[in-house]
Amino acid sequence: MRKKFVLIFGIIFSLFFLIIPPGYTAEIRPSNIYVVRAGDSLPAIADKYNISIEELKITNGLQSDVLIAGQRLWVPIMYEVRAGDTLVDISSAFHASVETIKVVNGLSSEQLYAGQILKVTPKKLTMQGQHILMTKEEFKEWLFNTHVNRDIRLIQQHHTWLPSYKHFTGSNHFQMLMGMENHHKKTMGWKNIAQNITTFPDGKVAVSRPLNIIPEGTIGPNANSVGIAIEHVGNFDIGHDVMTKEQQETIIYINALLCIKFGLTPSIDSITYHHWWHLKTKERVLDATASYNVKSCPGTGFFGGNSTTSAKTHFYPLISDKMEEILETK
Repeated sequence: MRKKFVLIFGIIFSLFFLIIPPGYTAEIRPSNIYVVRAGDSLPAIADKYNISIEELKITNGLQSDVLIAGQRLWVPIMYEVRAGDTLVDISSAFHASVETIKVVNGLSSEQLYAGQILKVTPKKLTMQGQHILMTKEEFKEWLFNTHVNRDIRLIQQHHTWLPSYKHFTGSNHFQMLMGMENHHKKTMGWKNIAQNITTFPDGKVAVSRPLNIIPEGTIGPNANSVGIAIEHVGNFDIGHDVMTKEQQETIIYINALLCIKFGLTPSIDSITYHHWWHLKTKERVLDATASYNVKSCPGTGFFGGNSTTSAKTHFYPLISDKMEEILETK
């Protein structure tokens, strides 16, 4: 019991530091993070910080105009340079880029002087409609700034099967997401793309269905009601796609982040495979069912297999190790 208490306390304590820019805990007083309060609106916040609503949405990966109290938003800031500051330090502290700071402030070099006033505008994410495409590091920042107001207790693992690796060109992320969205809405009759999150062979990760909305799909309501669904692009049944190192790393990383965010410990009760759920009854059957009653998803070759033993042996330990690594570095 004591060990569990210490683990939970450690996670909460570490989360506090996840949201503070590295290296600037003590030195920099201003913050370019705005915490949404009850009654706030996008137009009011955009006006306050002299930024357009569209820029505010793209900067923060907002999928709608609805704000939730407690949500954290990156906003522009006027920063007074201190002795020893560099553009690299400032860009790191304020979620910006060196080149953007130079362009916005008309700087011809990276040389700074104490007392200089800089306008620092946060980096913009890559978005198309509701779909947000990120690196796994950008996903980390986005996730811990996002306020989720529903109970999350289950992270679902799926593979797309189709599309597979042969359909990925390295630059058609949005095209694939829109194809899945259209298929889910027109063919399957669902209201939106089924999954919340998608990973790609190049290690990129996309958020499509908002995390505050439960996923849809054949896994059923018991898994969806408290779940987040992740689709991994590829056919990971044995004899088909061999998962890239980049996608492996992203899958482990984002599962670790989600576990930290929602206070989960990797187990069959918190990270589930579609294969463990009965196609007709929608009940969890784990390994005890005939093959024709379940899907192979997320694949017979997914991190050593799709059985509970494979998950416990090959998948969960990697996620637990990554959680420790993330928490120790902040």
